[in-house]
Amino acid sequence: MPMFVDTSPPGECIFCRLVAGQIPSAKVYEDELTIAFMDIGQVNPGHVLVAAKRHAVTLLDLTPEEAGAVMRTAQRVAAAVQKAFDPDGISLFQANGAAGGQTVFHFHLHVLPRHENDGVSLGWPRKEPGPEALAGYAQRLREVLQ
Repeated sequence: MPMFVDTSPPGECIFCRLVAGQIPSAKVYEDELTIAFMDIGQVNPGHVLVAAKRHAVTLLDLTPEEAGAVMRTAQRVAAAVQKAFDPDGISLFQANGAAGGQTVFHFHLHVLPRHENDGVSLGWPRKEPGPEALAGYAQRLREVLQ
């Protein structure tokens, strides 16, 4: 089955329409900068999406205030998920760009209740480039962060 991918322009994307009240959602929480609602593709009961209200495609498009607000809302929702569904664990997942796994191009993150043997996996080939390469990567990042 093909995966849904929403590449609509700003204001017309599915999440912008949801924020504007043009399409229904099972809303969990809302404040000035964020909205949280049930994912229609529930991986496990209690799977919630937390999105920035303003259209921003990726994490890099958010303001620092919006990024902080999304994480505060995610923490609040995760606490509610823990109380309401008592999962064995909770995963937060956020994807940027098609290569990163993003399918709706409006910033959001998943608050995903987890259970032993729930069939969810996130894996990647582990590479260990060694201390010299790691030091070089860190140096490149420090130079950009200055």
